[in-house]
Amino acid sequence: MQSIKILTVKLLILSIIIGGVIYVIQNFIMPTWIHEHVWKILSFFIILTWVTSAFSHYLVNLNKENSVNIILGAVGVRFLASLGFIAIFLFLGVENIILFVVNFFIIYLFYLLFDMYGLITNLRPISK
Repeated sequence: MQSIKILTVKLLILSIIIGGVIYVIQNFIMPTWIHEHVWKILSFFIILTWVTSAFSHYLVNLNKENSVNIILGAVGVRFLASLGFIAIFLFLGVENIILFVVNFFIIYLFYLLFDMYGLITNLRPISK
């Protein structure tokens, strides 16, 4: 349970930093670089990352032998959910599709780096 609390704090810090960068770019630097649905994208990733990471931490605590399979499965679920999210917005006819997809994948990469960092830090204690 303690690991999920630490995960939540780290995820909130990352999300506040990303949100702050988006806010600064959107309002002060170059508003044309940010899509109008960027806050929905950010909210989607906050929720998706927390749910999949918390579930992964829970499953790893139950069975440390399958930790790599559990974490890679969570990455796969996150990728498929992301594709579904993009498909829904493209089906609804979002304007400026290229900017939407670019913003989406930039945020996706930041959260992917967050997951890789979590993966590396979780596998060190298991390998000992």
